[in-house]
This record gives sequence, C-alpha cells and structure tokens, in this order.
Amino acid sequence: MKREELTRYLDNLLEAGRFRDYCPNGLQVEGRPEVGRLVAGVTASQALLEAAVESGADAILVHHGWFWRGEDGRVTGIRKARLQTLLKHDINLIAYHLPLDAHPELGNNAQLAKKFGWLAETRFGEQDIGWLGRLTTPATLSSVAQQVANELGRVPLLIGDGGRPVSRVAWCSGAAQSLFEQAIGLGVDLYLSGEISEQTVHLARESGVAFIAAGHHASERYGVQALTAHLAERCGLECRFVDIDNPI
Repeated sequence: MKREELTRYLDNLLEAGRFRDYCPNGLQVEGRPEVGRLVAGVTASQALLEAAVESGADAILVHHGWFWRGEDGRVTGIRKARLQTLLKHDINLIAYHLPLDAHPELGNNAQLAKKFGWLAETRFGEQDIGWLGRLTTPATLSSVAQQVANELGRVPLLIGDGGRPVSRVAWCSGAAQSLFEQAIGLGVDLYLSGEISEQTVHLARESGVAFIAAGHHASERYGVQALTAHLAERCGLECRFVDIDNPI
C-alpha cells in the first residue's frame, strides 16, 4: 500500500483535521513509500522503534508520537537517537493522539467501554473527548474497580467508598483528570481516567464522586490495537502490536 494512500485513509477515518491537538496527527516522519508491514504501540519510544526494526516494519503506528507542543525542538540526545533509528531504516512514523481517543468505534474510550461493558450515552468536555454513560447493571465501587483490574491487568488507584453503588459513569483515557469537575457536575457516581493529580483526590473526597486512575498506558492500549486490526482487515496490511511495559 502506498504511504500516501494509507495516511490519507487514516486521516479520513479518524477525522484528524477536526481536532486541535498538542502534536501533529498523521505522518510525522517520512520513510519508504510502500507500506506492507506495520508495527503498532502506544508510544514511539526507542524500545518500540527497535522492535519495529527487528520486525522489518515499513511503518510504525502509535498514539503518542513526537513533536509535542512546548517541547525543546532541538534534535539532540534521545531525540537524535530515535530519529536516527527511523531514518537509518527508512521507517515511517504515523501518530494519532486525540483522534484516536475520540473515534466512536476504534478509539481508546470506545474500546474501554467495550471491555468494561459500559453503555455510552453522550460526550462532554472540550472537543467531546470525555464519555458519559452507565453500567448495564448497578454495582459497588469495589466490584467495578476489580473488573477494571481484571480487564486491564493492572490494579487501579481507587479514591472513594468501595461499598458505594455505581450506576452513572464518565471516563476518558490517558491524562484526563482535568475533566473530573465537569463529570461531577453531570451527576456521575464514578469517573475513570488514566492518571490522577494531587488536587483530584480532594475533589473526589469532597464531592463524594469516586475516581479510578486506571493507568495512562493501560487505558490507551486498545485504540491502536483496534485500529491496526481494522487496517489488517480492510487494507491487507501485516500488523503487529508491541506492548512496551509502562507502570504509569
């Protein structure tokens, strides 16, 4: 498949142009013009790049790419080593951040709802990144936290009374703790995100709304997996997901 054909397909599928993001979405580093083998992961770390080289990949597809707003733009040290790896092996780097959080079927939040069996009802927050819905059957907070642990393979941080019943839920993968106050205002019993901040604990205690920090990496593994499965089926690409362990 031609590189331009692939990136154009992904841009359209994920509606990349409608998002105001913190990094460029789509092709970030140009490699060889033909893509047949693709390696995917959450973050374009050196470990993932090396896995792609070992696999003979033509392209890498990630959620967390490079060139973030506010970063030092100089290509030195770690940045030089990463870029040098791609250029030496002529590998394309393709990244989608907010578009991959938001997609209604393949996105991180859609995939979390699918894994947990939550019913999505509407969106909230800037650019409709946050999701709002309910459990199919009300459950206690501790049982919901245990389900999250079972599905993600990681014990989450729970702030709240484990015996409290939960029905209305809101969620947003990654570092979306800033949406917590909006979720409280929407009358939810529980908000789930990847990360938690110091002040978030006080908001949870004082509002009575529970907070589950499920892990940034752990909550954002599934969008890119769903996307690569879609590409394998629709575009005939050979796709491999590499999960680089990250405790955060």
